Amino acid sequence: MTEFEADDLPSEVVDRRLLGRLLGYLAPYRGLVALSLVLLLTHAALAVVGPALTQRALDHAIPARDAGLLTQYALVFLAALLGTFVVDYIQTILTTRIGQQVMFDLRMAIFGHLGRLPIRYFDRNPVGRLMTRVTSDVETLNELFGSGVVAVFGDLFTLVAVTAMMLAIDWRLSLVAFLVFPMMWVIVTFFRQRIRDVFRDIRVRVARLNSFLQEHLAGVQVVQLFRRERAAAREFDGINEGHYLAHHRSIVIYAVFFPAVELVTAVAMASLLVAGTNRIVGGGLTVGVLAAFVQLVRRFFQPLQDLSEKVNLLQSAMASSERVFRLLDTPVDAAEPAHPATLPWPGRGEVAFEGVWFRYDPSGPWILEDVSFRAAAGSTVALVGHTGAGKTTVISLLLRFYDPERGRITLDGVDIRDLVPSELRRRFGFVQQDLFLFTGDVFRNLALDDQTGEVAVSRAVARVGADGLVDRLPGGLRHELTERGRNLSVGERQLLSFARALARDPEILLLDEATSSVDSESESRIQRGVLELMKGRTSIVVAHRLSTILHADEILVMHHGRVVERGRHDALLRQGGVYQRLYRLQVGGASNSC
Repeated sequence: MTEFEADDLPSEVVDRRLLGRLLGYLAPYRGLVALSLVLLLTHAALAVVGPALTQRALDHAIPARDAGLLTQYALVFLAALLGTFVVDYIQTILTTRIGQQVMFDLRMAIFGHLGRLPIRYFDRNPVGRLMTRVTSDVETLNELFGSGVVAVFGDLFTLVAVTAMMLAIDWRLSLVAFLVFPMMWVIVTFFRQRIRDVFRDIRVRVARLNSFLQEHLAGVQVVQLFRRERAAAREFDGINEGHYLAHHRSIVIYAVFFPAVELVTAVAMASLLVAGTNRIVGGGLTVGVLAAFVQLVRRFFQPLQDLSEKVNLLQSAMASSERVFRLLDTPVDAAEPAHPATLPWPGRGEVAFEGVWFRYDPSGPWILEDVSFRAAAGSTVALVGHTGAGKTTVISLLLRFYDPERGRITLDGVDIRDLVPSELRRRFGFVQQDLFLFTGDVFRNLALDDQTGEVAVSRAVARVGADGLVDRLPGGLRHELTERGRNLSVGERQLLSFARALARDPEILLLDEATSSVDSESESRIQRGVLELMKGRTSIVVAHRLSTILHADEILVMHHGRVVERGRHDALLRQGGVYQRLYRLQVGGASNSC
């Protein structure tokens, strides 16, 4: 069992702290909750009307042959049935509305928090697991709020009302009915233990199912390319069958539980009939009282059965709430400082790394070791080196996706940890190697905020040479993109990502292998636009193609997380070091390919 599957196991006890925190989400809807409780009290009162009327009819109206009184009792009983129908209808609407409102608030809280969590968190947690938090776990809580918390009070009110009436009518028959309690306790305990284990198994298998689906749908091209369809289907069949069997076991347990409860109810009724008949024969009990008790016993055991189910729902909800609140309590690494520093807008755009050390895992190897450099305002600094040298990590640290373990990073002389993250990031235009487009129109993908207008977007599109692409699209900037922009080629998506980075006219450009997916003609066109935009703007460029950074004011050559060489292109070539070898490899490769 993996770590994240173990985390999906439900709690075995009800945590009052978690329950109190869950009930706190009901606070904005306390008026609706109060109305629900009033309706539940009304329902409990109506539940004993039928037995009371039955007793009076059999003991008074029928022996007296009073048709008028019987008619009155029938009308009162009909009114009680209609009242129960109205109360149940309104109660169902209210509880469903309360549950959906709470789930809406909870989903918004989870989604908002997920968007602010550090990238490190997503490195450790599978997407399928997080999807389970927002879907399955929240749906479990929806069941708790929609049919659990409020319904528990309804069952308790009904139990109190029925018990009070039973004791008021005849305490000796009440004791006979209560004699089956030990049997009911054994059945409920057995059921709770078995169904808890099955729920645990179901939770784990749901997490496996979601993770497998997310991974294989995201990598469907690889699956098809390597003809893994049948193998993936067989693997999914095993996971799906496990999920099916877990649910089947829960059905079997419920199939045993409900008949067992009915059997106990039947035993209670049989005991009542035996004891009541003997007393009727002896003249110590009336037929009306016995008939009323038979109805009351049926009403007494129904809430008990419901409560046993609610306890299991509550246990499952506690497990879900524990996982949800653990997610909500995960600290945001790039949190806003208590006393944030301020920078003028626009600023100079000077970036400095001062003795920065960093590793992704506290016990793992260092990714960056004592990295120091300064990108003066308006200059271009390029980062080159073999794969895994730490170039992209430099960009991630600058954007505060991670924080260094040692040293500091400054923007215009201010430690970036002293800046509000959103204020820091709005100063950057970032083009990633692994580009990402959202479902929606082109304009929404390029603007991504409310401050960037269509004029700015159109200007950015033109400056990176993507205007021809946009003009060809049906609807232009309003053309709808599919998931991840798959209805565009990789090069077209790359062009749009350039336009997106430049639309806000950032102080600093960050280009991480920005032209790796663009053909030579498009790259040449983009380079002309980017060179123009770099004038007077600080730029940090990560590049494998050394031909794209020949103009850089300083080139940092990275090797195993260290800056081993630095200087301009010509000076580095004369040194005869790592940079010269990289350059000759690329020039030689290009010559051979020609």
